[in-house]
Amino acid sequence: MLIPKIETKTTEEIKRYQELRLQELLKYLDSKSKFYSELFKKNNIDIRKIKTLEDLRNIPVITKDDLHARNQDFICVKKEKIIDYITTSGTLGDPVNFVMTEKDLDRLAYNESISFACADGSKEDIYQLMTTIDRRFMAGLAYYLGARKLGAGIVRVGNGMPELQWDTINRIYATTLISVPSFLLRMIEWAENNGIDYRSSSVKKAVCIGEPLRKTDFTLTTLGEKIKEKWDIHLYSTYASTEMATAFTECRFGIGGHHHPELIIVEFLDENDEPVAEGEAGEVTITTLGVEGMPLLRFKTGDICHHYNEPCICGRNTMRLGPVIGRKKQMIKYKGTTVYPPALYDILDNIDEIKNYVVEVYTNQIGTDEILIRIGCKTTPVNFEKKVKDHFRARLRVAPQIQFEPIEDINKIRFSEENRKPVNFIDNRDI
Repeated sequence: MLIPKIETKTTEEIKRYQELRLQELLKYLDSKSKFYSELFKKNNIDIRKIKTLEDLRNIPVITKDDLHARNQDFICVKKEKIIDYITTSGTLGDPVNFVMTEKDLDRLAYNESISFACADGSKEDIYQLMTTIDRRFMAGLAYYLGARKLGAGIVRVGNGMPELQWDTINRIYATTLISVPSFLLRMIEWAENNGIDYRSSSVKKAVCIGEPLRKTDFTLTTLGEKIKEKWDIHLYSTYASTEMATAFTECRFGIGGHHHPELIIVEFLDENDEPVAEGEAGEVTITTLGVEGMPLLRFKTGDICHHYNEPCICGRNTMRLGPVIGRKKQMIKYKGTTVYPPALYDILDNIDEIKNYVVEVYTNQIGTDEILIRIGCKTTPVNFEKKVKDHFRARLRVAPQIQFEPIEDINKIRFSEENRKPVNFIDNRDI
């Protein structure tokens, strides 16, 4: 198993290493970034005095609003150095443009190769890429480059198409699937309906992306449990974003995504941009290391997580990132209760009659949040709406509105051509 040496160093050694890299980054931003050089001047920041990770608190945080407003001012290289153009997925709004140089692509490949290795990957594996590599999507490109860097095989199938996925597995003998976990259930259902002995296939594990696989106590979500009940392959959760160009991937012990300190500095901040203690939920705030085209300093991702600092059984001494509790902008205030979408998903995934769903949030006539859950099921049993609402009352003390629709209609929303990821959440609230 490939473990970079820095990840086995002591906490103090890792911190000293990152502080040296931070000083390099600050000099680079001051000389190359129009946005950050102006930020330093405006706030009277002498970058020579920023020597420790704790000193980062003297620099203002930035958000996606800054990236939208001054996108071009974050670019640190001339146009002829740009190799690849990317946009974010636009989950919470209009996508943001990003650029990558040759050096950035090499960094991206290294990141994903050590992330795959963290998930027990090796050059003996064949990865089946079940997500798009086109449409300006960074993740698919990262997986391809990472598998190539690892020396493993990779087959680019793309998303959807269960029949083609199984045909590919039977032809190529893929060992590892890269997929959103809910699609694995669709593959299982297709295999069962078409006489495929999926349990005896070549597939041994799946790197799961885009949907929560674990709860905050690291037990599997209902979705994860349903997959494991049917198909006993090893499931690895991974967390990443275009802005950080870095992945946090579980090892075999499944107790959080491992931090790669060569590539990123991570803070966990409260509403006042102050650091939270270990065990408290905070907003993931990142500073990228080694990025040439569009490095970011103290960027608030909007994702709320816990973090853990004790060494892992696997031999890594780096911080571990817990499952995403929710996104700050997706927080719902419903009848006096604070709810994040993953809590709703876990309840819905636990009801067997529900085949698919979309959670829609909007502003009601009195100006507060309202939740409508659009559910697809083959038949609507007697008193089924009451059963669904009772599940919500038992877990969350409140029950949303329920609307039943054809399974096919819900699928068209979830897997529309306009979106690169499955859509489970639609936010129609007034801004």
